Amino acid sequence: MLYQAYQTQSDLLAPLRAMAELTGVALAYPQLQESQTLRAISAWCDVIAQAQLTHVRPPFGIESVMVEGRPAAIVEDMAQTLPFGSLLHLSKPGVTGQPRVLIVAPMSGHFATLLRETARTMLADHDVYITDWHNARDVPQAAGRFGMDEYMDHLIAFLETIGPGAHVVAICQPCVAALAAVAVMAEDDHAAMPRSLTLMAGPVDCRINPTAVNVLATSKPMSWFENNLIATVPWRYPGSGRRVYPGFLQLTAFMQMNRDRHVQSFIGLYNDLVNGEHERAEVTRAFYGEYFAVLDLTAEFYLETIRDVFQDYALPRGELMWHGRKVDPSAIRRTALLTVEGERDDICAIGQTMAAQELCSSIRPYMKSHHIQTGVGHYGVFSGKRWNQQIYPIVRESIQMSS
Repeated sequence: MLYQAYQTQSDLLAPLRAMAELTGVALAYPQLQESQTLRAISAWCDVIAQAQLTHVRPPFGIESVMVEGRPAAIVEDMAQTLPFGSLLHLSKPGVTGQPRVLIVAPMSGHFATLLRETARTMLADHDVYITDWHNARDVPQAAGRFGMDEYMDHLIAFLETIGPGAHVVAICQPCVAALAAVAVMAEDDHAAMPRSLTLMAGPVDCRINPTAVNVLATSKPMSWFENNLIATVPWRYPGSGRRVYPGFLQLTAFMQMNRDRHVQSFIGLYNDLVNGEHERAEVTRAFYGEYFAVLDLTAEFYLETIRDVFQDYALPRGELMWHGRKVDPSAIRRTALLTVEGERDDICAIGQTMAAQELCSSIRPYMKSHHIQTGVGHYGVFSGKRWNQQIYPIVRESIQMSS
């Protein structure tokens, strides 16, 4: 009933939001904006219209980037489409010879476009591919299950499509699956085994410096997560009947962690609109337009992630399995490893990602490096000024040294 209750509420509020949006548009005429009262009404309408969830991936919207001082057009191509995710290629026609990089985006309630800035930065020097995960509520039950095994299957299939000599950059939650997939490929001497693996702000070993997120994950038994957080997709969607962890629940959890900051952001949006600070207001709109675009996770993937990553610590304890086969990170020998962490990360604390360095014991020391970025939280590791100016050059050098 959880999903049905959410859908009913959303349906009931839809006319109010539509009315608020239309009223805001009607009051946006310059002549009407001269009235303080009408500006205030218009601003409230804008805030109400903005505060709604969407369930479709926003466009990446990267039209061009500068390559060696010249603009290069970006074309979005689907290099491969599988039931639960596609391999999106952000190609640059006419630009050749750049290292091919697979950016592994999180499947944690948001679409891959959350990494738009990460991709834009990397496009200047790399041939970029990105995992474009599908909304589970839109995947028919006939497509089967999608758990940790299938997630790793997708990553291996994507690397096979990209071809030998590629590089992997995994961000946040998928660091465990990416490391495990590369370990399996290394043990099999797979032809498409990547030349380098960059793990950024990921929960490789959550026993180290547990955060509030880690504490929450261990405070309840698995039965609680299954009974309280798993819902059934309503009949109106292609995935009708599929059991999922709804994106709206994940978003609620994220917002509760920083509730005051989000409240202040919407108050700021209202004040900016009333005061005519439209550029500042647009920045806030753009952020929440992305932040409120959510996707559902399959129940099996969510529950297996809670169990294997956050409760059992399966990978660092040498107990993670892939289709009944034990995953051994020490099998990785020829793939360079870079781990990156943020000093103020309250989601994935210092030490949790660096744990991969010890697990990958067969990689020679000169092929391994670690970077802690001062002054950044979780999102600052892969977006913002310090990402662009301080972290990215290290990632770029690691890839270049391994190409």
